[in-house]
Amino acid sequence: MNFRLTSFAAVAGVAPPGLAGCQRADYNRTAGQQLDEAVAKTQQKAAESNETIEQTSREVGQAKGNATDAVANKSRDAAITAAVKTQLVGASSLSLLSINVETSGGRVVLRGSAPTSMARDRATELARAVDGVSAVENELRVQAQT
Repeated sequence: MNFRLTSFAAVAGVAPPGLAGCQRADYNRTAGQQLDEAVAKTQQKAAESNETIEQTSREVGQAKGNATDAVANKSRDAAITAAVKTQLVGASSLSLLSINVETSGGRVVLRGSAPTSMARDRATELARAVDGVSAVENELRVQAQT
């Protein structure tokens, strides 16, 4: 009997007690209109999501490019350091064991000691001659070997 009363209330246009406060503003809109609105909202959200994905993709690509550049720069610096050390080993007046070579961004820093001021100057010349070197900072101290 309760079932018939609820069904009758729904057919008569009277909201059952549990739904009395739940009437929506779009109650008078057709199902097609409601569907069109839902589709439009979904398309808008999809477009916003695509924009977010594209922005994130650009940011990831930029970060990847930066990381690749950093690795390439480190590799170039390591190659320059190795080339400078090779040149220093070949110089009879210089000892590789007493000269530390550091490279950053193509800039070479020589630290340690040289037996004479002429050997110190020669180290600078040798380092400058290496391909990729943009500057040489010679911090070698002249110390006569005993």
